[in-house]
Amino acid sequence: MEIISYVGVKGGNRSFKMPLTLRRREKKNILSYTTSTSRYAFSAAPVRSRITLHAFLVGIAHAVDKTVARWKTACAIIAALFALAGIAAAVSYAANHTGPLALSGTSELEALDNMMASFASGNALYYNESGDLLGSEKSAGEMAALLKKPVTYQTYTVQAGDTLGGITRKFELTNLSTIIAINNIKNARSLYVGQKLRIPSIDGMLYTVAPGNSLNGISVKFNIPLEDLLDVNDLGTNVLTVGQQLFIPGAKMNSDALHEVLGDLFKNPITAKHHVSSPFGWRPDPFTGVRSYHTGIDFACAKGTPIHASMAGKVIFAGWSNIFGNYVILSHANGYQTLYGHMDKIQVKKGENVTQATVIGLVGSTGYSTGDHLHFTVYKNGKLVNPATVLK
Repeated sequence: MEIISYVGVKGGNRSFKMPLTLRRREKKNILSYTTSTSRYAFSAAPVRSRITLHAFLVGIAHAVDKTVARWKTACAIIAALFALAGIAAAVSYAANHTGPLALSGTSELEALDNMMASFASGNALYYNESGDLLGSEKSAGEMAALLKKPVTYQTYTVQAGDTLGGITRKFELTNLSTIIAINNIKNARSLYVGQKLRIPSIDGMLYTVAPGNSLNGISVKFNIPLEDLLDVNDLGTNVLTVGQQLFIPGAKMNSDALHEVLGDLFKNPITAKHHVSSPFGWRPDPFTGVRSYHTGIDFACAKGTPIHASMAGKVIFAGWSNIFGNYVILSHANGYQTLYGHMDKIQVKKGENVTQATVIGLVGSTGYSTGDHLHFTVYKNGKLVNPATVLK
C-alpha cells in the first residue's frame, strides 16, 4: 500500500511539513516515510471501531452464516460418502445374491445335496415306521414255533457303545418297541452303562388286565389267536384277575408313541409366536422374482427367537453359507437330517449331541434373506422331504 499525504514532523528543535511516502511492512503494522535527507519509521496501533448493538448483531449474523456454510459443506461431504458406501454395498449384494452362487466349482445347493448324501451314508435306515428292524424278519415257521412256548425273560446289563437297535438284534428280536415297552423306557437315547434291562424271548408287549376284560376279548382286541395267548402265557384257565399281566406276542407300540421315545418324532423348531411365510416347493425368488424351488419351510418371527432341535440328534455342521448365512445341520436316527438357516447366532458346535430341548441358535436374517425368519429343511437318506409331512 502506498499513501501520499502531508504530515507535520518534529525532529529535534525543528518542525516542518513535507510530502511523505508511507509504506506498510507486511504483518508488522510498521509505517515508514522517506524525505530527501532522512528516513523515519514509526509503529501504528490497529484502528478499533466503536462497539454498538448494531455492530454486535451484525457480527453474530456473519459468524452464524459462516458456521452454517461450514456445516452445509460437511453434511454434503458426509452424504456423498454414504451414497458411495451405499453404491458399493449394492454392487456387493448384487454380486453375492443374484445369479449362481459358486462353491468349489458347483452351485451351493448342489454342494449341499452332495454333503447331505454323504452324511446319510453313515446314518442309513435300519428300522421302518412300525419299529421293525430291517433284515431281521422271522419266517412264519419260526414265529409259529416261538408262539408255542411260554415267554421267558433274561436280564441284560447295558455295556459301553450299546444302542437299543443293537440290543434288539443281539437277542434276536425284530421290533424296537418290545424292549421299550417291557422296560418302560421314555427316551431311547437315555440308556446308560450298567442299566439293567429285562429282555423277553419273543417280540411283544405286556398288558395289564382291567375290570371286565376276558381272555377272548383280549384275543380279539390284539388280533391274537386264543391258543397263542394261552401257550405264551402258560395259562391253564381262561379265568383272569384284575391287575394280572399278560404277554401279548407280536403287539407293538402306537407309532407316534414309539417315535417319540426313539426321538425321531419331529417337533416344530420354533415354539414362540410365528407364522409360515413361505412353504416348501416352487415360488418366485424373493429378490429376483424368478421361479425357483424353495427347499424348506420359512418360519417368520422376531429376531433372537430361540430355535430348538426338531428331533434329537448330533450336530454335523455349524458354520456359514452365502445362501443360508449362519446355519446348522443335525443328523438323526433312521436316515434323517435337518437344516436350520439364516440364524443370527449359532449356539452349538460340531459333534455336539442335542435333544428337542436344546436351543441350537437364534432367529436372524443372515445370508440370502429378506427378513428375520428360520429356514427349516428336512432330508431323508440325502433326499429332500417336505417338512410339513413330518412335523407333528
